[in-house]
Amino acid sequence: MSVSAQVEFNSKFKAIPGGKFTAKPKKTPIPDVKDPQANTLDVPSIKTPNVFENTTITPKSKFQIGEEKSKFTMSTETDFANPGDRYVAKMEKDLDKSLKDAGLREGRGVLVKKNISLGDFKTKSEYFIVKFRDFGAIDGDLVKVSCNETVIRERILLDASFQQVKINLAQGFNKLDFEALNIGSLGGNTAEIQVYDDKGNLVTNDYWDNLAAGFKASIVVTKEE
Repeated sequence: MSVSAQVEFNSKFKAIPGGKFTAKPKKTPIPDVKDPQANTLDVPSIKTPNVFENTTITPKSKFQIGEEKSKFTMSTETDFANPGDRYVAKMEKDLDKSLKDAGLREGRGVLVKKNISLGDFKTKSEYFIVKFRDFGAIDGDLVKVSCNETVIRERILLDASFQQVKINLAQGFNKLDFEALNIGSLGGNTAEIQVYDDKGNLVTNDYWDNLAAGFKASIVVTKEE
């Protein structure tokens, strides 16, 4: 069997040149692309405030992160203790005295059945002036005054106004005793005492509350040269 084929091209192929064009194509300018991060006049820049640096937003505190509160303290109080508690007892005592001064309250609690001290003092005074009064309701309280076991006044009926006793001081040790001779009709013996030196200076101002009959309040005085 034989096969024959027609050859369309010979080995010497020659390309057909294209036509000549006289007009040049127009160049289209490439549009400018702006940096999106750059500032423009149309859109103002926005800066997020730093709340950790702005003290008007977050005021500085000693409890900021990174600073530990000291745990050392010489106080026996806890963080939850009321610092005003230390003054409550004194305020209650002063209020109680004020009510008794106004005659609105008399000592009706448990009687104090022991001798009490009103303080120790040093002085160069020749004598003391001791003033007494009933700071509660006037109910017949009686007081005896002694110095170094010597009776100065056998008894004083306490009133709303002060009554005074002059006590001459011996050189060295002096013990002034003020004895409750009874309890008043409304409660225990309630006496306020003011002590002045020979120059009129107040040495002490104190009082006893609900003192039982037969017990004493004392002041120790050392007279110096």
